Amino acid sequence: MSPDLHRTTIAAVATPPGMGAVSLVRISGPAAVQVADLASDGRVSAQAPRTARHGCIRDGGGRVIDDGLITVFPAPHSYTGEDCVEFSGHGGMRVTREVLERMLACGAVLAGPGEFTRRAFLNGKLDLTQAEGVMDLIAAQSRLSLRAARSQLEGILGRRTTEARDHLLETLAHLEAWIDFPEEDIDPHTGTRLCAGVQAVLTTVDALLATADQGRILREGVHTVIFGQPNVGKSSLLNRLLGYARAIVSETPGTTRDTIEESINLLGIPLRLVDTAGMREAANLIEADGIQRTIRRIEDADILLEVADASGPRPAAAVFPAGAAKHLLVLNKLDLGEHPSWAGVAAVRLSCLTGEGFDTLANTIRDVLHFSEVDWGEHAVAINARHQASLLAARAGLIAALEVLDDPARHPELAAIDLREALDALGEIPGRVDSDDLLGVIFSRFCIGK
Repeated sequence: MSPDLHRTTIAAVATPPGMGAVSLVRISGPAAVQVADLASDGRVSAQAPRTARHGCIRDGGGRVIDDGLITVFPAPHSYTGEDCVEFSGHGGMRVTREVLERMLACGAVLAGPGEFTRRAFLNGKLDLTQAEGVMDLIAAQSRLSLRAARSQLEGILGRRTTEARDHLLETLAHLEAWIDFPEEDIDPHTGTRLCAGVQAVLTTVDALLATADQGRILREGVHTVIFGQPNVGKSSLLNRLLGYARAIVSETPGTTRDTIEESINLLGIPLRLVDTAGMREAANLIEADGIQRTIRRIEDADILLEVADASGPRPAAAVFPAGAAKHLLVLNKLDLGEHPSWAGVAAVRLSCLTGEGFDTLANTIRDVLHFSEVDWGEHAVAINARHQASLLAARAGLIAALEVLDDPARHPELAAIDLREALDALGEIPGRVDSDDLLGVIFSRFCIGK
């Protein structure tokens, strides 16, 4: 979509609602400076760019609404690529609302969710992955999710997909030249080189797809289910990880009837901890329902922490629902000593009473999830669901093209069609393919003022 279709001047409060020391009202568009002039003392248009100056916002009768700092960012050197003005004033709800209302009365219109960032994208200041990185940066709840968002905002994912697309475009150009001028005999090894070019792009696509689970975990958290037999310390483990007594701890079997869910940040990894009812023959219908909920949670888990009593004999192997979750055995009550039957069993040994072994548990969870610094790499790339869908579409097109190119009996024009589809799919990731519906969905998730 052309930026010419967005010639209105927008305004919004860019700080969270509520009371605080400072609030910020942002204006962007062709009349941003004129709006700020009308709303203030008229000196904004003469102000030096990117220099904060004290000024007052006045109502229609000339009375001061608020005083603060006004900064002008002329196009194209602004966040949106348009003329922008920012007013930093006092952080009261009422005063901030009146400042915004004054801007609107002077000719601005209220910005929608994500409209500033959308304009930055439309004006070429950000690609679509960087725009999504802004949203991820705001929402980041852990060190690793912050690092991944920062990486995306710096354009690493956009560059990698754009480079793959450019490589594929070059390969497609060679293929179409081969199709259009077969009598020229461009190169006896053209087919082999075309396959190598497509395979190189496929390798990049596969590497990016491999980060999908990491991206989902960083944005949604690791669904971590704590399960085991009654009275082995499942609720004690939850409480110790949380740092406070969230679940009731009792020697009475069946105390936990329902699942309890809480979130923590473990070594920079967001975990959604779920404490479940003990796995045993139910004593009543209520406990039976709790056990059924446990089974459903196990089936949906990313990682399972199976808790057992290290001080008691090793129980017979229990049959639990099959699933793709990673499994980690945790032997609790180490302070009571370890029963000989557990000798040689691979497990994390700890005591919820003393706290012994919890550093080992944290490091083991990190390693099982492949979130160590070595696994994560120097540049964090973690694709989201939209990226994954586009990459899967590109992958399907690349594989289909390779199948055609590997079969001398099939016409290479079919491979060209598949490569064009892959090219479009890769272009959707940084926003090289226009789609108003796609942009509407993405930017509607932003807060107003960003």
